[in-house]
Amino acid sequence: MPDNTLHGIRILTADTAEAGRIMADAARTAEIAWLPVIAELDRVVIGPVVRPGVAGCDLCLAERRAGARSDHAENRALSERYGTAFSAHVSPLLTPLAADLAATLAEALCGRASESEGELRTVTVLRLADLRVTHHKFLPDPHCPHCGQMPDDAPELAVIPRQVRLKPSPAGTRVRDLLSEAAALETLYADDETGIVKDLRARGLHTLPFVESKVGPRESVDGGYGRAFDFRTARVTAVAEALERLGGGRPGGRRTVVSGSYRELSATHSGAVLDPSTVGMHDPARYQEAGFPYQAYHPDLSMPWVWGFSLTDEHPVLVPESLAYYRTQRHASGPRPFVSEISNGCALGGCIEEAALYGLLELAERDAFLRTWYTRTPAPLIDLTTARDRRIPLLADQIRVRQGYDVEVFDVTGEEGVPCFWALARDRVHRPDRPAVLCAAGSGLDPERGVLSALYELVTAVEAYLMLYPERAHEAERMRLDSEAVRLMDDHALLYCDAVAAERLDFLRGAGHPDSPTPTPTPLDLAALAERYAWPPNPDLRADLDALVRRYAASGLEVIVVDQTTPVHAAARLACAKVLAPGLLPMTFGHHLRRVEGLGLGRAMRVPLRGGAGGTSAGGGGTDRMMTATEVNPWPHPFP
Repeated sequence: MPDNTLHGIRILTADTAEAGRIMADAARTAEIAWLPVIAELDRVVIGPVVRPGVAGCDLCLAERRAGARSDHAENRALSERYGTAFSAHVSPLLTPLAADLAATLAEALCGRASESEGELRTVTVLRLADLRVTHHKFLPDPHCPHCGQMPDDAPELAVIPRQVRLKPSPAGTRVRDLLSEAAALETLYADDETGIVKDLRARGLHTLPFVESKVGPRESVDGGYGRAFDFRTARVTAVAEALERLGGGRPGGRRTVVSGSYRELSATHSGAVLDPSTVGMHDPARYQEAGFPYQAYHPDLSMPWVWGFSLTDEHPVLVPESLAYYRTQRHASGPRPFVSEISNGCALGGCIEEAALYGLLELAERDAFLRTWYTRTPAPLIDLTTARDRRIPLLADQIRVRQGYDVEVFDVTGEEGVPCFWALARDRVHRPDRPAVLCAAGSGLDPERGVLSALYELVTAVEAYLMLYPERAHEAERMRLDSEAVRLMDDHALLYCDAVAAERLDFLRGAGHPDSPTPTPTPLDLAALAERYAWPPNPDLRADLDALVRRYAASGLEVIVVDQTTPVHAAARLACAKVLAPGLLPMTFGHHLRRVEGLGLGRAMRVPLRGGAGGTSAGGGGTDRMMTATEVNPWPHPFP
């Protein structure tokens, strides 16, 4: 294991991965600045420079490579099968010429590291097959056991102080245009050797430009998806969504330190603890089923908690960690959560207020969809040809002409007046091998943006299930006959590809609903609807967020934000947030996991008024009456 020192940095070399592991373990405890040069079977990895107390070490690099490299699973399988016989084997490609070149590259990296702290997060890779050299940046891993520097969670760190968040345009809802930063974002995050985001590329032939990205397996099992009218925007959207998934999985900005029961914590933090019983539980009988992955909640149930911030009352509040982060069980052992939680309410933004705004809009969208579904409330149909944004009718026509589906969009806006829409594609070819019906949803402060968002989702669903359904039609029929068979996210949309199950959606037009004997006679004018729901133009995005929070406060609902921002997000001045609004219907996937218990069955099970703020009907037949438990829609929801 030869070594020498250059520019105050000790260069440590190893000719096999196993020798490199032993060398690194020793160097990490030596409190020195060092540079690893490690030969693997097909490459030599040079770097990073590791300094005591500085984030971004060799273990961070190993974590990033494990998440980014497409051949990581194969390498791990070989190592598990052959053990050190594999990792201790010297590559036959490691020639004297390659070794000399690696030494030269190591010297250059040490020289740059002595001049710039930024080079501490750089690694050089020498491919042994052709001596090709590539340079890669990587971001430190906040969870790194050697150099991770997450602070302990604390109430003061959760506070969102009041400050002006100017927007480029008063009519906009973003503080920054990420499209103008597309190249910088990809440089920072997208790298198939060391990046947070990997495999960023267009997928297939789609009606709209469609880009997919993936994030490393330790961070999330999800990826990011981008749909837009141009590929550049789609790529930025895919990166942004991947970063949102990364933030929502587990704490990466602050270390969870609070643990206890609601009863204990509410006694010591009066008025500053979210009551878990208000967030919607599973059916009580489910908790008694063998193998059910969640445990029944009671006030003495001990669990980890994180600090969030009530935008309604403007003070810190403790939130169960399992509600704030939805992948914690994948990364650490601990008590079982009491409910199934997904990325519902998670969002990314150019500041924490922007992320909170979009997280709350997502909650509004899903709540409106589920309330409409559970109460089977008819909704007014919208005439898409009346949109001022001509992309709306053009996209609907494209779905009709290219895929053979008629598009219907319904206004499902509730009494808070947050524009929400249900989009539905209905097969006009009527072949048994084609999906009968597919659904999507959208929301936005500007109704036309909400409708366009729903159509983005709808066109993707149509394309996906046109491919999936012919081979899975038997599954859809089985789920129609047995709702318990609906277990996964994809199952919900697949079920309603079945023509018989699709009839369960006829209520949207008023069919068979006791409170609406006839469907809406005339579709709504979208341009007029945009005027009706017009959002006051604010130059300050915080003013938009405050106005939105006030609308929910008027319904008796508190809005809580958990800042999920990690150093990975902060590197691009981005923020990530999870928004909770106890009392709104939470989206879940798997019919056995739906959460309608414990919401008081008040607002959630009241047949919603149509027409938004002010409570006037938009012609859809909503009534202000409570449903009985037997009236609640018993079927799995069709949200994709």
